[in-house]
Amino acid sequence: MIRIGLIRERKSPADTRVALTPQQCMQIMQKHPGLQIVAEPSPDRCIPDADYVAAGIPMQQDLSNCDVLLGIKEVRVEDLIPDKTYFFFSHTKKKQPYNQKLMHALIEKRIRMIDYECLTHIDEQRILGFGYYAGVVGAHNGLLTYGQKFGLYNLPAAHNVSCFADLLRAYEQVKLPNIKIVVTGSGKVASGIIEVMTHFDIESVEPEDFLTHQYDYPVYTHLKGGDLYARKDNDLFSRDDFHAHPEAYKCLFTKYIPQTDILMNGIYWDAKIARLFEKQDILRNDWRVSVVADITCDIDGSVPINVGASTIADPVYGIDRKTGQKVAAFQNTKNIIDVMAVDNLPNELPRDASQYFGAHFEKFVLKELLSGNSDIIRRATICENGKLTSDYDYLSDYAYK
Repeated sequence: MIRIGLIRERKSPADTRVALTPQQCMQIMQKHPGLQIVAEPSPDRCIPDADYVAAGIPMQQDLSNCDVLLGIKEVRVEDLIPDKTYFFFSHTKKKQPYNQKLMHALIEKRIRMIDYECLTHIDEQRILGFGYYAGVVGAHNGLLTYGQKFGLYNLPAAHNVSCFADLLRAYEQVKLPNIKIVVTGSGKVASGIIEVMTHFDIESVEPEDFLTHQYDYPVYTHLKGGDLYARKDNDLFSRDDFHAHPEAYKCLFTKYIPQTDILMNGIYWDAKIARLFEKQDILRNDWRVSVVADITCDIDGSVPINVGASTIADPVYGIDRKTGQKVAAFQNTKNIIDVMAVDNLPNELPRDASQYFGAHFEKFVLKELLSGNSDIIRRATICENGKLTSDYDYLSDYAYK
């Protein structure tokens, strides 16, 4: 008998998502008679404890008899149960300083840490994540911000509706002005952004047309690959070369600045990759961007005017173009750029996001876990038995005291 426990999220502010819904738990146990799922009671979870109990999922305060523990956000050091297998987003693979104590604890408590972020297919494409709903909510928030900033239309906050379907009904009542939007990225975040573009009847146009044409209806262009980056020495783009030598590439977004009202940023970024623009670019006379939805939310990263993550309750801040300083949002002037930089966007639609995540966990990860011999699980295992796995030896100076 394998026992899986759904742990309570304890980070503050509370995250209300869950790895598996009651229906998914019930289906999994029916398909796998040798597997039992229990849940730790939670006052914050988007799905009430009673719904799990009604589906035949027991509530258990003590999960020490579970073999595998599923969470979402980082588990507090004091709540880690030694010698268990954990799945959650540990945010340690980039040596994040704020989670070094957590990394130390994972080693000391001999925990088998399988990080959702590291679950990949052989071509390194991620298997699991909330990126799609980050894109959906981020795009929604970007459009909401533009409407509120200029007093043109109103949209409900995503966290004030019960599900994505409610947002779609709201879209039917809103006619957007002839704005021009740039979408960046090629992964699940970008696919979520484009989903919102489609439901809003925002037309897709080619990058070259975006640069040279004006429209009497809202449009977006999707920048990725060679439309967004080129080698500094020959202006060419190769995906494999870009991933191997990102520092050899320049970013092409700056030529879109005079034609863009809203930037919706969904790219993966690290310090070796060129930023979309530099801080001094906001002083350009032809700067047009009035709203930035920095959905991937790297502080001082691909969007250098991201000066800190915002919150679901207070999602937008302004950046004064003249001073670069943070100011009040929603001022009806293009001298202030409104920045939406919420770092837990899927938590605004937690039921939809949880359903989506759980379905992918069951489809792609559960069978790998139960097989006992999976390359997918091996590649995502950061540490076990008190030491780093070979793929993560580069974390040695970060992981060991």
